[in-house]
Amino acid sequence: MKISEQLRCLFSATVEKRDDSYVVEVPKQEIQLGDLQQGETYRVAVVPSPTTEESDDTDADSQPEQAAQSPQSPQTPPVEEGEQRTVEIEDIGEQGDGITRVERGFVVIIPDTQQGERVTVEITDVRQNVAFGEVIKRFNYYE
Repeated sequence: MKISEQLRCLFSATVEKRDDSYVVEVPKQEIQLGDLQQGETYRVAVVPSPTTEESDDTDADSQPEQAAQSPQSPQTPPVEEGEQRTVEIEDIGEQGDGITRVERGFVVIIPDTQQGERVTVEITDVRQNVAFGEVIKRFNYYE
């Protein structure tokens, strides 16, 4: 999967029905950060997120209701600066950096990696929609 250099923002949202249409709400912070401008037209890519069945069964019924009740409350990124993760590079972006995804499809960009490579990274910068990491360990194919 190629990620365009023109990517302005990345966020999770719920498709909601309103009258005879369906709406995906853009988080207020995307406008405040200046990534998007109100009244402008943008292309939108829709990628499925893990189903509630993949999460804890006890919470499966309550999660969609909570998301629908509070679409304005932004989710915090699932990673923190200084955190270390072992990941597999899923793809290479247009600028040659490795791309992986963690919880909720949150994107982590890791320079100097190759697709399919397994690495341990340290998260160096976390933004609302994306994080960046540096390789601290590379694994052999058989590890």
